[in-house]
Amino acid sequence: MADAVHPEIKGWCPGAHRPMMAADGLVVRVRPPLGRVTPAQALGLADLAETFGTGFVELTSRANIQIRGVSDHALVLERLAALGLLDDDPKFEARRNVICDPFRHAQDAGLVAALVEGLRAEEFAALPGKFGFVIDTGPARRLAQVSGDIRLEGAENGLMLRADGQSFGLTVKRAEAVVLALDLARWFLASGGVGPDRRGRLRRHLTGSPLPVQFQGTAHPLPEAPAIIPGAHGALTLVAGAFGQLATCDLRTLAQTERTLLTTPWRMIALEGPAPDLSPDAITDPRDPRLKVRACTGAPGCPQATVETRKLAASLAPLVEGALHVSGCAKGCAHPGIEALTLVGRDGCFDLVRAGTPWDKPARQGLAPETLADLIRR
Repeated sequence: MADAVHPEIKGWCPGAHRPMMAADGLVVRVRPPLGRVTPAQALGLADLAETFGTGFVELTSRANIQIRGVSDHALVLERLAALGLLDDDPKFEARRNVICDPFRHAQDAGLVAALVEGLRAEEFAALPGKFGFVIDTGPARRLAQVSGDIRLEGAENGLMLRADGQSFGLTVKRAEAVVLALDLARWFLASGGVGPDRRGRLRRHLTGSPLPVQFQGTAHPLPEAPAIIPGAHGALTLVAGAFGQLATCDLRTLAQTERTLLTTPWRMIALEGPAPDLSPDAITDPRDPRLKVRACTGAPGCPQATVETRKLAASLAPLVEGALHVSGCAKGCAHPGIEALTLVGRDGCFDLVRAGTPWDKPARQGLAPETLADLIRR
């Protein structure tokens, strides 16, 4: 039986200015300002994905949009700038990691804008590439499972500031919330939180450096909201793409509604009102079996993968009773966490991990792709 695999973890995420090379070309990640995409911008992104990419856009768990397979990076940057989707300063783009609850976009747009503006200060250029902020101020926490180092969350008496990993938070007034969040980021930097590898995170830093008293409080986090699924949710409709990919034809159809689109950390697009008629690749039905399966890019797009993932995931989805993760390698990019069943690509075959992560010790190994349907049915 194979031993557990320890994957290489990158200390940064791709951006527009700093893309990541994959087997099928560059991965260019677009971070829409304030999580909003206008109809014109959506059409422009569809044009870019068709002209320079794979014909799909990818919806990420950081509420961003990716274009894969890019060969002419300079021209894509030029087009993104013309669309208003590119920061002038590459360093600012890298630290503009702010995620908010799209259902409360109108209420929290001021907090998001103020926090983003505060992060323009050069002193925050030293923040690690994955350091991020979460704004989740509703009566139930919709973003409880979304990674973030510094969190502004709803509390019984208003808002609270909570450091990631802390059981309680500090009750704050809305007018002072952003100032205190930035002060906490300053403390993280000043106290050596970045670390020698520049990959530091606040939760890990607090295991050796106590949180200063001015950021401590007794406010308890509010309950988590139910898991977000595609379909209608009050005034908003959420649209997912199969395994995080949205075809450009569907992005165009959404743009033609002439409604602003909101990016989400659930790998879905939100829009006001009902969804238009979309292709079978798009998902608006919460009963769609593809929602039970997570799958990464796989081969041939990813240089670390030796197996195809998404077509396999689509074929296995109707057979899955619980949940399944199909990972092209042990990194587990689509879901770096525990799943009931995980198929991990290795040397053209798959290893099976039960109730574990992609890098855990497998229960079975060397499974041919054509044998997996019978295995999943059991």
